[in-house]
Amino acid sequence: MSKAFTKETDDEDDELEQPQPLPAGQKNYITPAGHRRLRDELDQLWKTERPALVQTIAWAASNGDRSENGDYIYGKKRLREIDRRIRFLSKRLENAVVVDPAQRGECDQIFFGATVTVCGADGAARSYSIVGVDEADPARGLVSWVSPLARALLKAREGDVVSLVVPGGVEELEVVEVGYWEIVGV
Repeated sequence: MSKAFTKETDDEDDELEQPQPLPAGQKNYITPAGHRRLRDELDQLWKTERPALVQTIAWAASNGDRSENGDYIYGKKRLREIDRRIRFLSKRLENAVVVDPAQRGECDQIFFGATVTVCGADGAARSYSIVGVDEADPARGLVSWVSPLARALLKAREGDVVSLVVPGGVEELEVVEVGYWEIVGV
């Protein structure tokens, strides 16, 4: 079959890029460190990677036959990926509401940006920071404010016991400490 009648799709790439959705009507809360990270990534893509790639594609296109030109084909695919990421980052930053946890001061109640230490039934203490959906990294203790854990903890105070629904049933967590400081390394 002629290549002219086939359509190249990037469906697998679209599935990888799906952001964690925000609840309907909710704002995109983000910490200053997370906002800075997204802004830096956008600047890197827009000012460095994209112009260099466009230059490579133009050079590859000038070489003649584009149907078997690997630099041209790969370059166009990579350019679509970069443009998709730029659109995503632009929309996220446009709708972002930056909340600095360090500005909250002394507070024993859990809100966005709090770093919370909880103790489970096993007696082990674990710390979590409640951050925006674009900066969540559960392996590092950064949980999204829309996650079940954060939803269970929000508005609780030091000393409260909250119930978290987990696949094995319900887990009781005691809030040991609540703090607000700048979250670094997001």
